[in-house]
Amino acid sequence: MKVYGITNCNTVKKALDWFKANNVVYEFQDFKKLGVSPEKLQEWDSKAGYEVFLNKKGTTWRDLDQQTKDSIKTNKDALQLLQHKTSMIKRPVIEDGGFLYFGFDESTYKEHFK
Repeated sequence: MKVYGITNCNTVKKALDWFKANNVVYEFQDFKKLGVSPEKLQEWDSKAGYEVFLNKKGTTWRDLDQQTKDSIKTNKDALQLLQHKTSMIKRPVIEDGGFLYFGFDESTYKEHFK
């Protein structure tokens, strides 16, 4: 299983703490240090749609100028923005075989990792 996120994100911390408490083994990739490849973003988009993981509630999105926000009209536009502003990806991203999940929800985790 692979977990993508940012180490100082509270939601990522909750998820990693949950995994440790439940003995779930994972590999972690820090967006800030290692980035996310365009191919990986495209894969997530094809499986879930960028709208699911483009975090419009966070500070990074809110701090964008209106022109940049308005320029996001296609998945290509969104993925290019996410490539450069990885903080706008909803975190954590969980990949476990065919399971792909964005964010932390204890009931979803319990169901998947039982």
